[in-house]
Amino acid sequence: MKTELMKTRRRSDPDETGEKVSFRKAVKDGDFWTRASLVVMGAGYFGRGQHIKGILMTVIEAGFFLFTGCFSLPYIRKLPTLGTVQRKEILDLTTLQKTVNQYDNSLMILLAGVIGLLFLAAFAALYISNMKAVYRLQRQKESGGHINSFREDCRELINGRFYVTLLTLPGLGVLLINIIPILFMICIAFTNYDMDHQPPSFLFTWVGLENFRTLFTTSTTVTFGYVFVRILIWTLVWALTATATTYFGGIMLARFINNRQTRWKKMWRTLFVITIAIPQFVTLLLVGKMFGDYGIVNSICSKIGLTGLLQDLGLVSRGLSYIPFLTKPGWAHVMIILINIWVGVPYQMLIATGILLNIPEDQLESARIDGASEFQIFWRITMPYMLFVTGPSLITSLIANINNFNVIYLLTSDYVTANMNYASSNAKEVDLLVTWLFTLTNDYSNYKMASVIGICVFLICAVLTLISFSRMVAGNREEEFQ
Repeated sequence: MKTELMKTRRRSDPDETGEKVSFRKAVKDGDFWTRASLVVMGAGYFGRGQHIKGILMTVIEAGFFLFTGCFSLPYIRKLPTLGTVQRKEILDLTTLQKTVNQYDNSLMILLAGVIGLLFLAAFAALYISNMKAVYRLQRQKESGGHINSFREDCRELINGRFYVTLLTLPGLGVLLINIIPILFMICIAFTNYDMDHQPPSFLFTWVGLENFRTLFTTSTTVTFGYVFVRILIWTLVWALTATATTYFGGIMLARFINNRQTRWKKMWRTLFVITIAIPQFVTLLLVGKMFGDYGIVNSICSKIGLTGLLQDLGLVSRGLSYIPFLTKPGWAHVMIILINIWVGVPYQMLIATGILLNIPEDQLESARIDGASEFQIFWRITMPYMLFVTGPSLITSLIANINNFNVIYLLTSDYVTANMNYASSNAKEVDLLVTWLFTLTNDYSNYKMASVIGICVFLICAVLTLISFSRMVAGNREEEFQ
């Protein structure tokens, strides 16, 4: 009986018969109720007896037009210019009070305009989908098929189409938290929004690709091109080095602790886990003070004669009485990587410990019987298995290190650049793209250039993610490790 009912529904459903339902076809072949949905989106449901669904679609349509007409449409109209009326204060000589004119706010126009356009695009997609849906209902009724009630549709959203219900709230969250800010940032990159154009007191406007040209320009007054290339190189070097050192360091540390000959394993694990329990910013601030110009490490180095030895070797200027661990180029770059090893290795050690304990023992025993050395076992069996299992995590770590704000910012808060090219672009030799972006926005209100750099960071992360994923975790390789 159930099989016959399924066959009946297949014959009555245009989608399941393979017939393509388009918006144009729905308008052309639709009956009165289907075409009425062009004006009132719920009309098609009212005509098929689905009154609750019809009310919901009509309310959504009315809400959209109310939102657009009363809120977003005035801002959308001003998007081409981002406002033309400057804010002015006028002194009323009769009352001796200042009044403010009806001025335009470029920032509000851009933000509300972007949101309004997104709502417009979403409504257009819903409008087209609704026409297709009511046309399917028309075909079902004409062929004598069963039309679901509102209760049956709700039951289907809990059972057969539960993925739609499950992904609705996360999808809205991604739209509000990720997509809207990203689109807003992209738009800012094509404006002149900076310290001299701060709303609401001043307007800003579109400048096209001018900011992108500035980013790659090097002259006596504009040094963004000089700085961008060098910071980009350091960002990539830092990300690759920091990821590789903590990843392989964590694996080596896990193998050392899990070795049969290692004693007091719980003690060793506890000591390294403590570094994870302490908040990272506390550790970084403390270590930054320890390695400061007049910190405890420099005091010890001076007493044991290490500072003088480095001066004799030419590694430290004789005009300095300390080792510039975190205040000079070169020294700071190396120290940042070394300190990051201490911060990141324990976390990778915990991940590696769990994976190493799950490597199939029969593969390891077979390799030993065949005469493989420990290094060969590690290189041919352990590492491929680790890379396969931790591939997504490794890619995430790489992207996180490109955007690793805490380590760089907290360790180099006292760093002052002596390079005028860097200073002219409000940057430092130890900056990553993300810390440079932060400085431009937080200290200098240069939002236009910060947005351009943000787009570059996004493109770099996207390209590296796609390449890494395709090389490391794409494909069906589960059988190799079973």
